[in-house]
Amino acid sequence: MSQDLHILPKLRDSLSYLYVEHAVVQREQHAIEVLDENGRILVPVASLCLLMLGPGTSITHPAVQILAANGCSIVWVGQDGTRFYAWGTGETHKGYRLLRQAALVSDAVARQEVVLRMYRKRFAQDLDPALTLPQIRGLEGVRVREAYAEASRTYNVPWQGRQYDRSNWHNADPINRALSAANALLNGICHVAIVSGGYSPTLGFIHTGRYLSFVYDIADLYKTEITIPVAFEVVGESPEKVESRVRQTCRERFRQVNLLGRILPDIDSLLDIKASEDLSDDALDNETFLLEGLWSSLVEETAE
Repeated sequence: MSQDLHILPKLRDSLSYLYVEHAVVQREQHAIEVLDENGRILVPVASLCLLMLGPGTSITHPAVQILAANGCSIVWVGQDGTRFYAWGTGETHKGYRLLRQAALVSDAVARQEVVLRMYRKRFAQDLDPALTLPQIRGLEGVRVREAYAEASRTYNVPWQGRQYDRSNWHNADPINRALSAANALLNGICHVAIVSGGYSPTLGFIHTGRYLSFVYDIADLYKTEITIPVAFEVVGESPEKVESRVRQTCRERFRQVNLLGRILPDIDSLLDIKASEDLSDDALDNETFLLEGLWSSLVEETAE
């Protein structure tokens, strides 16, 4: 039976994410059920955009089915979401965004223009187009250090620099653990938006050579606005249990600033994708659209 694509959930309609560790996730009717040492919790999936599975977690096949049907991505992560291992597919059927992304990242001039737009988006400042990528990265580093220093003063939290060892997580000071936890959540949300929109998480413009390069590019757009203030605010209130409190505060802050409603439009704007380029859902049921552009010309030449 064919699926009505018009009723598929939209990323912008999703509300939240869920991090689970040392538990079993299974399907319960049209929801998922999380079983751990504290009991059972029923979680509606229609408004869930991301399920983060931490250490000691098992998930059943029916649970994966219901999550996928509702457009919820699944990400397998390390403790407190600080390591990324694997992800489940997003909710898009379209490829035009990926084609545009690949074209821009492969052209030196076009890529530089995107990098400059990213910097302008992040810091509300124009840069000299003649600057090289290393120079832009250097200016970005200065602005981020200034953001850390300002947050330190605002929330009265001592700041000695960004220092942490993933192999010795709890040896880091509370503010570095808070920042890592907050940024891991932001990376997860941005990753979901990227794959749900049909972009590649790998084809980055500022970050390169990593599987999640584009995720880091997009997450950086929101760090000085969201995760840096949240981390310092949480630690300023108390240095205890910062990871769980950061997750709770980030969830509320993401909702307040409508982050899920902003990410894809922001990416489209940075990559100069017009709404008119979008394919309607009706076209997805018609396989002839696959012959557009490059392939249509090759088909015509073959026919001749």
